Amino acid sequence: MPIRGSYRFVHAIICALILVHSSSHAEPDRARLHLVENFVFGLGSGVLSDSFEALKSYDLIIVDAAEATKEQIAELRSGGAIVLGYLSVGTIERYRFWYKRAKPFRLDYWGDFGEWYADTSSVEFRKLISKIVAPRLSKKGFDGLFLDNVDMIREHRAQRLGMRKLVKQISAYLHRRDKYLFAQNGEDTLGVIFNSLDGWNREDVTSTYDFDNDSYQVLTQAETDSALQALQAIKARGLLVTATDYVSIGDTINTELARANACSVGALAFVSNIELTEIATIPLVCD
Repeated sequence: MPIRGSYRFVHAIICALILVHSSSHAEPDRARLHLVENFVFGLGSGVLSDSFEALKSYDLIIVDAAEATKEQIAELRSGGAIVLGYLSVGTIERYRFWYKRAKPFRLDYWGDFGEWYADTSSVEFRKLISKIVAPRLSKKGFDGLFLDNVDMIREHRAQRLGMRKLVKQISAYLHRRDKYLFAQNGEDTLGVIFNSLDGWNREDVTSTYDFDNDSYQVLTQAETDSALQALQAIKARGLLVTATDYVSIGDTINTELARANACSVGALAFVSNIELTEIATIPLVCD
């Protein structure tokens, strides 16, 4: 009897450990991502009010996680769309509710967007984002989160390990809840971070905005080819890949070129002005 009882006890412990191990490695249903045919970067000022109806035309919708209300998220999801909340983890923005707590972790100032790079090497900063900010935003009803400025580690090499830990922590939190995690850019620096992602966006594949000259510019063929190769390689890893290009309002020629380029490697295309306020009512799709 003692032997049998001990066996049952040990068996119960093993089963519990298996369950814990399985849950910690849970992943959302990526098959659902394969059904997505278009996406929108709905991050421009006023988009959630002025272009809300246009957002409903899209399969994958990215909106500002802090600004979107629970009611707006629920309405967008009611049509079957996957809705992700945008969250910058590589910078600190003055207008966020967590700014006061994040302020001590500011690095140098990024003038183009009026925000500071973040000290992701700090355990306290990572706790703030992964334990407080990300969960609070996720609980508003999103299907997942979209992380921006993960690629700041290219210029801030001391932040690489901290960023990898932060993304992994956020990924574990979301995946245990069957939610997705996306990020963008940094194909040459992210490395193992890709293992934590379900989707990836590449900006500036065909056209970009030059802040120094205050103008839109078409990239060189070599630059475009490099971006397309990155999209193709990351798609081969099983991630949903998307491409965002910036063109002046009404530039139909470069809009079509951006769509064709993205589609040539199996990526979904989205094109808008640099302020991301121009949301087409008819999504770009591949033929």
